[in-house]
Amino acid sequence: MTDVKSSSTTASIVPHLWFDKEAKEAAAFYCSVFPDSQVTSEVTLRDTPSGDSDLITFTVWGQPFMAISAGPYFKPNPSISFIVNFDPSRDKNARAMIDEVWSKLSEGGFALMPLDQYPFSQRYGWIQDKYGFSWQLMLTNPEGEPRPTIIPSLLFVGDNCGKAEEAREFYLSVFRNARAGSLVRYGPGQAPNREGTVMFTDFMLENTWFAAMDSALEHPFQFNEAISLLVHCETQEDIDDYWSKLSAVPEAEQCGWLKDKYGVSWQISPAVLDDMITRGTPEQRERVTQAFLKMKKFDMEELRRAFEGK
Repeated sequence: MTDVKSSSTTASIVPHLWFDKEAKEAAAFYCSVFPDSQVTSEVTLRDTPSGDSDLITFTVWGQPFMAISAGPYFKPNPSISFIVNFDPSRDKNARAMIDEVWSKLSEGGFALMPLDQYPFSQRYGWIQDKYGFSWQLMLTNPEGEPRPTIIPSLLFVGDNCGKAEEAREFYLSVFRNARAGSLVRYGPGQAPNREGTVMFTDFMLENTWFAAMDSALEHPFQFNEAISLLVHCETQEDIDDYWSKLSAVPEAEQCGWLKDKYGVSWQISPAVLDDMITRGTPEQRERVTQAFLKMKKFDMEELRRAFEGK
C-alpha cells in the first residue's frame, strides 16, 4: 500500500483553472509562454459527474497553479486575472520579455487594454488568451518589499463595486498568516469610479499575494467557478474553520467547493488529498474520488479510510 503523509509545508492558496477539455494543452501552453515554468503532475480522475477528468498541477514563473478538464460548465472572464510583474531590477531584459510574452498570449487572444505606456507603468497591457483567461503584463520596479512575479487580481464590478476594501479586510480576518500591502483610492474627477473606492490594493494570504480593485465601468461578468482559489489545509480544524468563515452560498457547497459573500469560489482541501491522488494506485485514486464526490465539506479521516480501503 502506498504510504501518504501530510505535507509539512505551511498552508498555501493556489489558483485553480477550470477547462472543458483543454487543461493539459493549456498547462503546456502556459509553460511554453513563461520562463521557469513546468508541469509537475498529470492524473485522470475516472467516473466523475463530468466523465474522466484530467487534473494538472503546474508552475508558471514559479507560481503554482492547478487545472482541471471537467466539462463546459464555466467560462473564464476578467473578474480574476493574473498580474505578471516584469521587474528590470530582477530581469535585465524585462522590457523585451514583456513584449515576447504579449506576442505569445496574443495568438488566438485579444487585448483588453493595449500594450502601451500608462501613468502607472511605462509598459503595460491586459490580454485575454485563447482559453479565455486574463493576464495583466506590467513593467515594474517595486520600491520597498518586492512582490512575486505573478499575483491573482480580483476585480469588483457591478453589485460588488465599492466592496474591494471590505473584501480585503474580510480575507485578512479569515486567514491567520495574512497582512495588508498598499492601498490606493480613486480621487475626485475619476468618474464613473467613486472617490474613495479602491483603485488598487494588494494583500498577502498564506504566503500568496493578491491584488484587488473596484471598477464602476460596465462589465458583463462577475466572479464564477472558472477560477477558484484552492486552500491546502493541514488539519480538519483548518478545513472546518475556513469553511465556516468563507461559505456564504449553501447551494454552492460541493466536493470541497464553496462561494463566499462576494461570489468568489474557493476550494477548502486537505493537503494530503493531493498526495493521495497523485501518488496513490489507480484503485486508491478511484476509492478517494468516489468518496469525495459524495462530500460537501471534506472529511479528512473519511478520505484516509477510503484511501486505505477500510
